[in-house]
Amino acid sequence: MTVRAEGLSACVQRCHGADDAAAGRSAADLARENAMLREEVRVARRASDITAQLVVEQFVKIEEILIRLEQQAQSEQELGCRLAEKLRESEVRERELARDRERLEQMQAVAINMMEDISAARVAAEAAARAKTEFLANMSHEIRTPMTAILGYVELLAESCPSTCPYGTGERREHLATIARNADHLLDIINGILDLSKIEAGRLELEQTVFAPLQLVDDVQALMRLRAAQAGLEFQVEFGGAVPVAITSDAMRVKQVLINLVGNAIKFTSSGSVRLIVRYLAPGAPDAGDLAEPVLRFDVVDTGLGMTDEQMARLFQPFSQADSSTTRRFGGTGLGLAISKRLAKLLGGDIAVESAPGRGTTFAFTIPAVSAAGAALVTAPPPSALPPEEAARGDGDEPSLRDCRVLLVEDGPDNQRLVSAVLGKAGAIVELAENGQAAVEMALSARDAGRPFDVILMDMQMPVLDGYEATRRLRQAGFTTPVIALTAHAMERDRERCLAAGCDDYATKPISRLVLLQTIARRLAALTQSSVGQ
Repeated sequence: MTVRAEGLSACVQRCHGADDAAAGRSAADLARENAMLREEVRVARRASDITAQLVVEQFVKIEEILIRLEQQAQSEQELGCRLAEKLRESEVRERELARDRERLEQMQAVAINMMEDISAARVAAEAAARAKTEFLANMSHEIRTPMTAILGYVELLAESCPSTCPYGTGERREHLATIARNADHLLDIINGILDLSKIEAGRLELEQTVFAPLQLVDDVQALMRLRAAQAGLEFQVEFGGAVPVAITSDAMRVKQVLINLVGNAIKFTSSGSVRLIVRYLAPGAPDAGDLAEPVLRFDVVDTGLGMTDEQMARLFQPFSQADSSTTRRFGGTGLGLAISKRLAKLLGGDIAVESAPGRGTTFAFTIPAVSAAGAALVTAPPPSALPPEEAARGDGDEPSLRDCRVLLVEDGPDNQRLVSAVLGKAGAIVELAENGQAAVEMALSARDAGRPFDVILMDMQMPVLDGYEATRRLRQAGFTTPVIALTAHAMERDRERCLAAGCDDYATKPISRLVLLQTIARRLAALTQSSVGQ
């Protein structure tokens, strides 16, 4: 604006000067000067406008720069606030992390203590399990050893006792039968405790074999008909249609469950009957329900007392019975059904029960009916015509051991006399050794003298040298005569231990006379066949 004012002032001065000189100048000169003056004024105004525009633009730019600076300052302030907030949050998180780290360290210390406690508890549990196993094994041995003598001598006395005796007609036989019956009951209790222990420890191994269900049922019928007859009950076996001629399962355990169920029904039935109904159920059959695979079902139906829902709820618990009162009418440990339920589960099946007070009870035992290759369905055989006594006795033919030389290694005098008497009656020639060391010396001496023993009956638990080490020493010396282990231990690992030591066979005390003689005859026959083959 100052430049523009100065230009106008100069123009005015020149105009005044021009007026003074106008008198001496021509009109043309004046016109040119006026034109020049107007041009200068126009240029000056133009320059003034440009200058003003530039100034305005600079002001605008300066204002924009100031605005940006103010915005940047505001952004920096906001950023500073956010950074300060982040720092505060970081400090809070650091404190929280420190508290969490402290809690974690505390929890870790607790976890370490818990792991140590669990480890100690596991060690204690394993030690308790070992102690329990050792206790059961020792208990079995200590009870089975005298049981061998009790049952053996009862059997010898029963054979030598006439039908009439000084005590009255058959009175002594009744006394002997009572002793044998109670001894068998005690043995059943021992076997039940051992079975339950093996099941709970997961050491019960099933032996999958092919067997005929009809034959197994016939065996159960033969065993249980006499017991039912003695209780004044009728025992019937019924078949609800055809069954497979052969299936694959553990025949011994299936038979054990059936005997438990039928025996339980007989015990709790005072009058009427007990029925064993056998049925084969395939998927899609009318009574099969939602079965996904074929099963063999055994229904044990009795006309006994029946049970309430409360009694059935505790039925399969170990050492528990439906009537747990102190004045219960029936004895027993309550192990049979508990073991049967667990065995059924191990076999891939189950046991169900239906009952009502005064209406009897039905136990339904099912197992998978895995048929052997090519096995067909067959109908039931006709009922056995044998009376209960003969059916229960079965095949009683005893093999002859005439002139068989037997070395009996046994440290117990009672069992020495008993087994010697049983073998002697079968025709065997028996020599005794009181411990494993004497047995090794006698066996090797007889072999070197050309008069070897035909079989050795080796008790496994003896002083001086036990049966395991004695058998190992005999095998190391090239001794090939059959060695049959006689042991009061009944755990599965005991059988494996005997066989690993070099024994050819294994028998658990108390040993029945028939089983003992058949085992010896079987080993002698196998040895003869081996000699002929060579």
